[in-house]
Amino acid sequence: MSTISAAAIAAAAARIQGSAVRTPLLDVSRQADRPLRLKCENLQVTGSFKYRGATSMITSLGSGETGNGVITYSSGNHAQAVARAARARGIPAVVVMPRTAPAVKVEGARAHGAEVLFEGTTSTERRVRAEQEAARRGLTIVPPFDHPAIIAGQATVGREIMEDAPAAARVYVPIGGGGLLAGVASAVKQARPAARVVGVEPVGAACMAASLAAGRPVTLESTASIADGLLPVRPGDLTFAVVQALVDEVVTVEDDAIVHALVWLCRHAKVVVEPSGAAACAAALAAGPAPGNGETVAVLSGGNIALPALAELLGSGAGPTSDRPR
Repeated sequence: MSTISAAAIAAAAARIQGSAVRTPLLDVSRQADRPLRLKCENLQVTGSFKYRGATSMITSLGSGETGNGVITYSSGNHAQAVARAARARGIPAVVVMPRTAPAVKVEGARAHGAEVLFEGTTSTERRVRAEQEAARRGLTIVPPFDHPAIIAGQATVGREIMEDAPAAARVYVPIGGGGLLAGVASAVKQARPAARVVGVEPVGAACMAASLAAGRPVTLESTASIADGLLPVRPGDLTFAVVQALVDEVVTVEDDAIVHALVWLCRHAKVVVEPSGAAACAAALAAGPAPGNGETVAVLSGGNIALPALAELLGSGAGPTSDRPR
């Protein structure tokens, strides 16, 4: 599979309609001194784009697949999304989270009715535990990124971008396991082949860049970044294939650039995001204007951050020039 078809994306859009919200495409060109718009998935149900994919897949399951409930493995945002989508359908949800998961995301999953289990610190450890629990309890796995229905759900982000900014020259998308990037690239490239799609990873968690360099999905020994939602050690097989076929470039950003973007977004765009949600904006600000002064879009993938953590990051970005675009 090298793309998610327009028909599959349209079907996913129909499945999530009435559940997921159509998030705004915020124009911050004046603040950024360049044409720049922000796709605000931090305003999505459960605070991240993940609700689109979770709803897309869970609503596509038959009753025989949901009788005992569903299970997923996630650092936090997908866990909350699966919990909320499962509750909307009236089925139990179990989520396997890392021992290092932020409390705000654990509490969010529980608030939506999920049973939370903790396992290890890597995506591989969580996946193995989820597979064991699924086999033991007869649960259906709703993976965080590597499934056609999940990717099609995330592709609705790109579909909306193209409807609201059909002449966009560049679209920056953060990368965890690659589901959002694969989906957005599928939608954008089918609507506007000339648009440049750029994936963004933290320097300390660049599994997609490593995989593209190797020509196949590879597993990193470990990952580390302030962007806790972008830490999978390996991209998905499906997501890698789509990214390899469609994405123009994958770039990396340092953690200090992510913090700079988070502070800039809060102070100048009046938008609150988590570090993972600021990564694409960090790359867009660093890159400067698109050729020909074309419009750039950056996807803000999530906004689930505890207020004390936000206050600490805003304090760390204080200074006379640290909050200006660079």
